[in-house]
Amino acid sequence: MADNVKGPASYFPSIEKKYGRPIAEWQDLIRSSPLTKHMELVAWLKTHHGLGHGHANALVAHTLAEGK
Repeated sequence: MADNVKGPASYFPSIEKKYGRPIAEWQDLIRSSPLTKHMELVAWLKTHHGLGHGHANALVAHTLAEGK
């Protein structure tokens, strides 16, 4: 089943493995941030939490899309 996951969520297993935090925790951080713009949030995750660009982008894209 996991092989059928597409889009930003396809990065989630590797994000959890590499950074040791569940996706829900990353999403809570994104939601609680005072930042609201996609690229601001990506830069914040990269700078303050050490995520790579692709992983940060996937988390932000998926989290922001939930509200739409």
